[in-house]
Amino acid sequence: MTRNAMQDMLRDIHREYAYTAMATGLKKPAPRVVEAMARVCRDAFVPEAMKAYAYDNNALPIGLGQTISQPFIVALMTDLLNTKTTDIILEVGTGSGYQAAVLSLLVRKVYSIEILPELAEKTSRLLRSLGYDNIDVLCANGYHGLPAQAPFDGILVTAAAPHIPPALKKQLKPGGHLVIPVGLPYCHQELMVLDKGCDDTTSTRDILGVAFVPLTGVEEISRE
Repeated sequence: MTRNAMQDMLRDIHREYAYTAMATGLKKPAPRVVEAMARVCRDAFVPEAMKAYAYDNNALPIGLGQTISQPFIVALMTDLLNTKTTDIILEVGTGSGYQAAVLSLLVRKVYSIEILPELAEKTSRLLRSLGYDNIDVLCANGYHGLPAQAPFDGILVTAAAPHIPPALKKQLKPGGHLVIPVGLPYCHQELMVLDKGCDDTTSTRDILGVAFVPLTGVEEISRE
């Protein structure tokens, strides 16, 4: 990584925030989110063939039909989660581990679920080697969440689901936020935030049109 590449990425993130402010309600990223993004070397999370593009403001393929999210989207989803340093967060869809790495610098603990065994093992090894020791990667169907460790202060889903999984709503603490792209593959998807009130009531907010790979494992539920 060069300093210029990182600075270019951060500048692009600020530009995207300004461009989408009418939709998101956020004119610029929170300073602590920018600081976390600046501390994570994105080139460590992309394949060798993609390293020249690691700091471009684009999603990139990482193999196995998965992608590493666009830096702006990583920053925005992290921002929308509105975390505290004492929080315990659930991430559904570990993928490359980049989003988990960013979150780990802002919270006490990240539990991350990846349904593909090969990717879960590979990313777990990578995160450990990079010193992210407050992230646990588990191989499981993220549609069910992680009841053994629930409830969570916040939940972030990095793949598009046709609806918000009921288990994730249940596993969110009162006062917490669930950030998730909702929609079908190759159709309109909307980044949404579900807010849970102190009385366990929930409300949702539409944030921005997005494009994510589908949440694997949902089709298994539909056949049960």
